[in-house]
Amino acid sequence: MTESGQEPEPGETDTEPDAEPGTDAEPDTAAEPAAEQKSDDVEGPRRRARREREERRAAQARATAIEDARREAKRRVLRRPEQEAKTLGRGTVRGLKLLMWTAVIAVLVVGLGLLLYFTPIMSARSIVVTGLGAVTQDEVVAAAGVPPGTPLLQVDTDAVAERVAEIRRVASARVQREYPSTLRVTVEERIPIVVRDYPDGVHLFDRDGVDFATAPPPPGVPYLDTEHPGPTDPATKAALEVMTSLRPEVASQVGRVSAPSVAAITLTLIDGRVVVWGTTDRTEEKALKLAALLTQPGQTYDVSSPDLPTVK
Repeated sequence: MTESGQEPEPGETDTEPDAEPGTDAEPDTAAEPAAEQKSDDVEGPRRRARREREERRAAQARATAIEDARREAKRRVLRRPEQEAKTLGRGTVRGLKLLMWTAVIAVLVVGLGLLLYFTPIMSARSIVVTGLGAVTQDEVVAAAGVPPGTPLLQVDTDAVAERVAEIRRVASARVQREYPSTLRVTVEERIPIVVRDYPDGVHLFDRDGVDFATAPPPPGVPYLDTEHPGPTDPATKAALEVMTSLRPEVASQVGRVSAPSVAAITLTLIDGRVVVWGTTDRTEEKALKLAALLTQPGQTYDVSSPDLPTVK
């Protein structure tokens, strides 16, 4: 029927006339949206499902990682006190062992010391004296005053040395323990430098001015002429300083040294020659000049001024 409600005439059709030959037909644009809609209906759910699966897997992986991290943190927290306890326990054991061994060693040392101190295991069974000359061993042993059998640890070596040094002829003494049973005493005797006549005999003086013995004068030792000879007398010390500065070959020629004062020292040789020394200033230089002057003939040798020594 037509729009007016009438039926079409016979021979007419509803279709539009065909396109003219040689011309292109218009594309079927209405079919394309339908195809796209159909494609979306087919592929959309698959993509959504795949995306949802991937999202679930990622969420599960995150959850697993979080759970693993939580468990690892928990294990670390639980493991740390155990390690600290183990470390503390080992350190404590080592400290206790060290303390125990220290105590054992201390007890052994103390016990050994007490044993040696109070028992005669290591006692002074013999006293060896060295450095003797005019002094006898009996004098040194008697002065030491160490009873036989005294434990060496009980011997006060300093006190023994002081007692031995009180012997007039002894200048110094040293005492040593020699384990297991020996006490060694080393003495240094005084050496006479000058002598002086006294009513009771000839007294010997060492380099310090100490009157240490009464005995015949040794050969080659000069006599001393001073008013108050002794270790504290300035004139005596000046005369001894001159004698100890002389060369041995010169000192052996001196028969008398006179020191009325520290500024008027005179040497008289054995052959009668006289040496005017003067003061103790430049003593070493004077000693060298005198050794050279004595090779010249003369009676008086004046070295009081070492810059201008003279021979008369």
